[in-house]
Amino acid sequence: MKKLFEFELTNPSDVSIVPLIEELSQNLKSRFDSDGKNSFQHWEENNSKFIFIGLKLNNEYIGCGAIRPISEHIGEVKRMYSKYKSIGIGSTVLAILQDEAKKAGYEQLCLETREKNIEACNFYQKHGFVRIKNYGQYKDKPQPACFGKAI
Repeated sequence: MKKLFEFELTNPSDVSIVPLIEELSQNLKSRFDSDGKNSFQHWEENNSKFIFIGLKLNNEYIGCGAIRPISEHIGEVKRMYSKYKSIGIGSTVLAILQDEAKKAGYEQLCLETREKNIEACNFYQKHGFVRIKNYGQYKDKPQPACFGKAI
């Protein structure tokens, strides 16, 4: 039986998706001693270059992800989360984000995860992202693993 996910373009302050984002933050805090909130600030709701999606199954948010601009043609993937593992949520969220990024005029995507987050590193590589030099606030820091992809 095929799963029928639905997605919504929303924003990270939407009260219906905030619990999922908090779950992501708690998950990161327990695994890596950092909730990731500091690197996801300054959201511009009325800027079409800022993209946030929620993925639903049976009217429940089960995944999310965001893109924010690094430059006019480069977007940064942020706040990727899948409530349940191994049923295609992360892959679906990432595919939708890439489609929405193209519509918004992005030509490349980049992202940062932790070097020790092997699951995430493998996930992004499986989806065509390649290791790049650490950029922005991640330069000269040993913990981040940065990836990029032309879309």
